[in-house]
Amino acid sequence: MARNNYSYEKRRKELEKQKKREEKRTRRLEKKNAPDIATLNERFGIPGQLSVTEDSGGMAAVEVSNDGGSANIALQGANLKTWAPEGAKPVIWLSPDATFAPGKSIRGGAPVCWPWFGPHESNPSFPGHGFARTVPWEIIETEAVSESETRLVFGLVQDDATLPQWPYETELELHITVGATLTMDLVTRNTGTRPVTIGDALHTYFAVSDIRKVAIEGLDGCPYIDKMDAATRKQQKGSVVISEETDRIYLDSTADVIIDDQGNNRRIRISKRGSASTIVWNPWVETAAKMGDLGEDGYLGMVCVENANAADDVVTIEPGDAHHLWVSYSLDS
Repeated sequence: MARNNYSYEKRRKELEKQKKREEKRTRRLEKKNAPDIATLNERFGIPGQLSVTEDSGGMAAVEVSNDGGSANIALQGANLKTWAPEGAKPVIWLSPDATFAPGKSIRGGAPVCWPWFGPHESNPSFPGHGFARTVPWEIIETEAVSESETRLVFGLVQDDATLPQWPYETELELHITVGATLTMDLVTRNTGTRPVTIGDALHTYFAVSDIRKVAIEGLDGCPYIDKMDAATRKQQKGSVVISEETDRIYLDSTADVIIDDQGNNRRIRISKRGSASTIVWNPWVETAAKMGDLGEDGYLGMVCVENANAADDVVTIEPGDAHHLWVSYSLDS
């Protein structure tokens, strides 16, 4: 009996220590994700165009509104949550059930996948799609380019939690210009003395009227990896039409991609540089229900078309060099 009591007490103390460690980590994340809003506005606010606010989770976010369009960007992950050209319906989709909490990825917007895409190649305990989308970023620069364009630069903040996952000397920035057109430039700089190989993506969710009424053009003839069919390699014929769970990595994809949304009577144009792979993803009914944060029938109102360096298309950056993953989103007139 004495041994049993001892074992119970020892286990209880271990659990208490674990709980204290978790509480300490949460407080540290909350502190990093809740910078002084007034100070950020003083340094980076632009009257009539840009202000720093708090989201529903109490974390900092940047609101942009100019004559060309509007956007909202979370400092955690530098995640562009919404964007709409002036007078148009939102182009970037954010789940109505998205949660905003320290260390949690946001369901929707344009999450940054870096420094790998998908699962880590050797350590399954590391987060899928890397850590960039769940850690704090800092505002580096803001600028009113004109009355209809606002430019922002964000920088990734690495700490003791991220360095074991990525022990390389690199800098990561995201340059965003908000207006009638949205541009994003994900810049990886190798500041070390040895080459580094990265995978990355802008995991962008696009708002559509009904995915069953959408055709995705610009991928005809491209080979692709069908992750819903044991990663079998296939070739696209014609436009991509989605009627079931879809998860594909299109290779040799450098041309513009068009989301032809008949329900909204509009065409979303996606242009890019520094990427030869495109991911098309929709979770459909069963997987969406398991996710819990996609919203009721949320899968019908979104499709992910992600510009990436993935699969055959990972990038090696030499010391002193930089890689740019640049994208542009616009509505065809």
